[in-house]
Amino acid sequence: MAAPELHRFTLSNGLRVVLAPDSSAPVVGVSVHYDVGFRSEPEGRTGFAHLFEHLMFQGSESLEKLAHFRHVQSSGGTFNGSTHPDYTDYYEVLPSAALERALFLEADRMRAPKITEENLRNQIDVVKEEIRLNVLNRPYGGFPWIVLPPVLFQTFPNAHNGYGDFTDLEQATVEDCAAFFDTYYAPGNAVLTVAGDFEVDTARELVERHFGDVPARPVPTRPSFAEPPPQGQLRAEHADPHAPLPAIAIGYRVPDPMSDLDGYLAYLVLAGVLTDGDGSRLQQRLVHRDALVTDVNAGCGLFGPLEARDPDTFTITAVHSPEVTSDQLLAVIDEELQRLAEQPPTQEELARVTVRWVAGLHKEHDRVTSRTLGLGSAELLFGRAELIYELPERIAAVTANDVAAAAKALRPDSRAVLTVLPAGGAE
Repeated sequence: MAAPELHRFTLSNGLRVVLAPDSSAPVVGVSVHYDVGFRSEPEGRTGFAHLFEHLMFQGSESLEKLAHFRHVQSSGGTFNGSTHPDYTDYYEVLPSAALERALFLEADRMRAPKITEENLRNQIDVVKEEIRLNVLNRPYGGFPWIVLPPVLFQTFPNAHNGYGDFTDLEQATVEDCAAFFDTYYAPGNAVLTVAGDFEVDTARELVERHFGDVPARPVPTRPSFAEPPPQGQLRAEHADPHAPLPAIAIGYRVPDPMSDLDGYLAYLVLAGVLTDGDGSRLQQRLVHRDALVTDVNAGCGLFGPLEARDPDTFTITAVHSPEVTSDQLLAVIDEELQRLAEQPPTQEELARVTVRWVAGLHKEHDRVTSRTLGLGSAELLFGRAELIYELPERIAAVTANDVAAAAKALRPDSRAVLTVLPAGGAE
């Protein structure tokens, strides 16, 4: 889709606002991105950002529990929220006539969520059950996004399990939650995005009406999470009682997308050259020719590309039979990376990847949900909401030599290797 004109302004309480009008469908998306995620959690509070995301759906001083759900769904809309390494987002997508309702709901919980002992205990249990369902009781649960960072990184913000630890979650108090809200959920620490079918002047007036009187609070200084890349190859093993087959995850560091976006995008295209489709390098070699793995994937970002600030990760993961060793796979992967570094991909090979990426981005951002969230996260992380409309052209501009240089940089002496071992025995 064509890039719409973006309108930006900042309220007196510090809230940054991005308006992206588009009248092609009578739908509007509203999102709020807060500049707090897994990496902002202090030691001893593992999973706290995730827990607090749940608490933000438990009512406010003016609305009882479940009222938010009823107001959105009775308008014909959907809603959700999610926690990422560097931000937490909340959003609604509704018919455009319900824009003011969505703005009221987000401003209401930004002003004063209802944090009670009952709500806290209930949501601790909910998060624990979510962890059991998605990690502890699932084959390859948390692979690789939970289990690889402790191998690749050394500092607590980058290495710890942000999804949640039972011991830390159970120690959370109402006072902890109130302090977390006061610190990180200030209007000045957030970006409000409105995308879809609306008049700019009307939307601006509604934003100022509902968010303008949310009290301003000091905004925390975000520390740098930078740390040096690995010096030498780092290795670890992880026992998985539910995994039917062994697996391997290889992690490398990628350029900082803030200071070297084009360098970062070269790794994104490299991932496609390696594993995107049956004709890709590693699919051909590992799956079809040598039959060493049942599945292989590569990608930028543990949550997807451009979903975190620096440091970010390039991963290669594979599931393989017990007869194949991790050293065999590493040798083949290194061989293919070396070949790609010496012989850049052909124009046809490169175009196959970049065209697929460009088409996928246009399709994704045609959906108002993805567009709203993409604009908000790009504005929060990089200060440039319009980045999501520039990506297709910039990815298409990645050259074969750029991809070869990225492949050359993935060296064995600066990576982490995690081996997943099935630990369930006959079961």
